[in-house]
Amino acid sequence: MRLAAKRRFEWLMSGHYHEGKEHQVRLQREWVDVVEMGRGEPIVLVPGLAGSWKLLGPLAHVLARKHTVYACGMRGDRFPLGLSLPRDIGEQAQDLHDLIDQLGLERPAVMGVSFGGAVALEFAVEHPQRLGALVVAGAEARFRASLGSTIARRVLERFPLPCDNGFVNQFFNLLHGGKPEPGPLADFVVERCWETDQSVLAHRLGMLDSFDVADRLWRIDVPTLVLAGSRDVVVPPARQRALADAIGSAQFETLEGAGHIGFLTHRLDVARRVGHLLHAARHTHCE
Repeated sequence: MRLAAKRRFEWLMSGHYHEGKEHQVRLQREWVDVVEMGRGEPIVLVPGLAGSWKLLGPLAHVLARKHTVYACGMRGDRFPLGLSLPRDIGEQAQDLHDLIDQLGLERPAVMGVSFGGAVALEFAVEHPQRLGALVVAGAEARFRASLGSTIARRVLERFPLPCDNGFVNQFFNLLHGGKPEPGPLADFVVERCWETDQSVLAHRLGMLDSFDVADRLWRIDVPTLVLAGSRDVVVPPARQRALADAIGSAQFETLEGAGHIGFLTHRLDVARRVGHLLHAARHTHCE
């Protein structure tokens, strides 16, 4: 059984785990990928800075047991050069709005992680009538540039890096909340993140500089869950708790032992908590 479990995990991490339906949605002048899997209440997954929807694939696979999951790409994932990228998080949130429209979804649940959490928050405050529930992981109400993020952005902007660069890989290790154990999970994170062009990474980091929804959070009036990894060093749990407190009706929950990518390392726990939120949202809408 141990050998079978190990092989299944490696197969899951390989990227060939989904049997979903692939869509291509046109946003401005670019086509982006959306993978649909499962059946049930719809939930739209918004990815982080790097790794595209593929980094969310293992979570989508688990959520698809009870929900229809749409794992969404972003402009820049497929064609980093020569096409227009969103100018700011507001325009990125408008992309999400247009994508949901084109998929024909009325009021889906939206879950955003990290950079995608910022996009989901911007979407929620500007289009509160277009979502039925909100889940945010690894994000806060305004971006706070750190020394690490500043250095990473400058390096990405100015120095072409070979794939699997050791310097940037150290940042990826921080996503785990500490140096991860060698193995397929750590390799999966690095491989997926390097699939995002470094110019797109730098651009997205720059977009975060002006992100601030702190004075608009009162517009969110749907069931909301803020999930924080207890070992998240990118956006510490205390700052994510402050986000939940500012929304007012939001629940705040901690993923014990998880880092910034708890949605991946603790995906079974995350799926369970998301399921509880959607169950509560269903009863709220029925009242």
